Parts: sequence; structure tokens; C-alpha cells
Amino acid sequence: MKNYYVNKNAQANGDHEVHDEDCKYLPTYGNRKDLGEHSNCKSAVTEAKKTYSKSNGCKTCSPDCHTT
Repeated sequence: MKNYYVNKNAQANGDHEVHDEDCKYLPTYGNRKDLGEHSNCKSAVTEAKKTYSKSNGCKTCSPDCHTT
């Protein structure tokens, strides 16, 4: 299980990226929302979509959930 976070700031395309706790692109503390512990990125993205309907996995740390 890893902790996952969603970036509060949307990318240019409107996506809010979901990152795991070890990602080199993890947003700064003030720019991320804690999604809690998850066994995979899919459940973390589902949790992120409760706040940001346009959420997507990070291409680097969550490639299985990266769609755009």
C-alpha cells in the first residue's frame, strides 16, 4: 500500500494528476490533496474524482492510470 495524492492545480488540459508518495513529480505540500493509502492507482484515481472529476494518473508513477 502506498499513499497517493492529487495535484490541486490542474494541468493545461484540465487534468488533476494523481501521484504516489515516491513520485519525483509529487506536488508541494500546499498543492496536493491526500487521497490516503491505496493498493493501486486505480482506486486512488477513483478517490480523486470525488473532488476533481477530471483526474488522471501520473505518466511517471501511475502509468496504468495515465489516459491523457
